Amino acid sequence: MTTRAFIAGCSGLHLTPDETAFFRESDPWGFILFRRNVDSPEQVRALCDALRETVGRSDAPILIDQEGGRVQRLGPPHWPKYPPASAYGRIHANSPLVLQELAGLGARLIAHDLLALGITVDCMPVLDVPVAGAHDVIGDRAYGADPQTVAVLGRAAAEGLLAGGVLPVIKHIPGHGRAFADSHLSLPVVETSLAELERRDFAPFRILADMPLAMTAHVVYTAIDPDRPATTSRVVMDRIVRGHIGYDGLVMSDDLSMQALSGSFRERAEASFGAGCDVALHCNGRLDEMKPIAEAAPLLEGDALRRAEAALQRIRHEPEPFDPVDARARLDAALAAAA
Repeated sequence: MTTRAFIAGCSGLHLTPDETAFFRESDPWGFILFRRNVDSPEQVRALCDALRETVGRSDAPILIDQEGGRVQRLGPPHWPKYPPASAYGRIHANSPLVLQELAGLGARLIAHDLLALGITVDCMPVLDVPVAGAHDVIGDRAYGADPQTVAVLGRAAAEGLLAGGVLPVIKHIPGHGRAFADSHLSLPVVETSLAELERRDFAPFRILADMPLAMTAHVVYTAIDPDRPATTSRVVMDRIVRGHIGYDGLVMSDDLSMQALSGSFRERAEASFGAGCDVALHCNGRLDEMKPIAEAAPLLEGDALRRAEAALQRIRHEPEPFDPVDARARLDAALAAAA
């Protein structure tokens, strides 16, 4: 069986017989976990093992959204709380290098938690640059309100994950910070000029264009393509993501079940692949939605396969030496001082 270009969720703490059969037949490239899939460390490790067993690939990527703040799938009592990205930008320090160190330290701690469970991909850092009045779907998930801060702290976080053996996903390419709607619920339309988008919104993605994985924005940019959101726009993908930003890593769609998108699930998948996404992402674990996406997903081959293989080669199988107790104490002290 050749791997298909999609990432799938599952419905609960354990795979059902129907899910097991579907994953064995459809062979998704990877999987994503949500809070509904999480109970204890032992249960999460067993679920990761079971997911990989269905596709017969021990290196099948397993993703999670573990940003910190309000987007944290693993939490107490088994895992610590982490601050939102904006907290790092609020820390008072004599040198910006201190802020970079702390953002990297927070991500390194997250990687330590994830790798112990068998999770190898974290859907962070958020590189979106929010503007005043924008919907708070990004809000404190951003590292700052200017492109330079977002890029510097976002890179520190990405490098912290990589040092811990976990792949980062830069999101939401080419930028969601200016959206005045939540793309989970409706389609945001951004009417800003191309020059301003390039100067501000797209800048952090250009700076981190060397990262292995990226997730799209379900956002319409009228200056580029007034008819389609980035996820389904060949113009945005070719002209901006692969062109202006210069990104040659693997691009996954944001969740195809989000209400920003229209059409059947097969149509959504076909549109995302037609735009140039390498992999389609579906998150809610509903088999009735996943099946048409799997049917529309092509075999992972050509440039998409090259990018997928290159991403997996970035995983460090021997993470850098690290003392999580000392790191946690340093991070907690810095955050307490800032508070």
